[in-house]
Amino acid sequence: MTRRRLTAFVVPLVLTGFLLTGGGTTAQSRQPSQSPVDISPGAIRFDPTLPRLYISYGHSDLDLEYVRKDAAESSGCSTRNHEETEEAVVRPGTGHVTLAGVRYELEQFHFHTPSEHRFKGRTDPLEMHFVHRSAAGKLLVIGVPLRAGAASPVDHILAKLAPECGETVALADFDLNTLLPRDRGTLRYSGSLTTAPFTEGVQWFLMSEQTVSPATIARFRSLFGDGNARTPQPLNGRHLTVVPGS
Repeated sequence: MTRRRLTAFVVPLVLTGFLLTGGGTTAQSRQPSQSPVDISPGAIRFDPTLPRLYISYGHSDLDLEYVRKDAAESSGCSTRNHEETEEAVVRPGTGHVTLAGVRYELEQFHFHTPSEHRFKGRTDPLEMHFVHRSAAGKLLVIGVPLRAGAASPVDHILAKLAPECGETVALADFDLNTLLPRDRGTLRYSGSLTTAPFTEGVQWFLMSEQTVSPATIARFRSLFGDGNARTPQPLNGRHLTVVPGS
């Protein structure tokens, strides 16, 4: 990839997003390689020797459920914990990625508002995380920022939100590929879970943005009025590496 093509990929990824700064949680960890991070052009590298990420998503029935963090509290059904979210559980075997010969199965995807990863201090209204796990238990997460724009398949997922203390929302035969951007290029870095216990060793692959309708953004924000995103963590010398799409 030439420098010009690299710039063509990186600049849209870094500069997209709304000028929002609020809504993040202050949950912290003393570990050195935490997520999310605030991406700056100076932290981006290009290494053509790194293995590409191969994505193989199919169709799956989905169960959209509200993930609770305060089930033991008497007021849990009426309050919002900042680490709670709406999570879509996929059927086993309906999606996976392969990195350097290792297969990671897609388990679920969920949402944060505002976006957890920032780009030169900027955020998008939402961010979608696809969580994969290898047979050895290693985690790989694909992050996709969501900006306000034309309706997309993401709107269908969030058309009806699961209540905190109620039944899940079932979606039949959903094409998982339609949730990802056409450009499969990514920024890769080593980080952590963004909720407790903030486990490190998570491989992060950040993609370019998708759109979602303003109505869907408003619907999700109405459920998480104070946001459910962790604030950016120090890079501590880490770099993000451009990985071309497969």
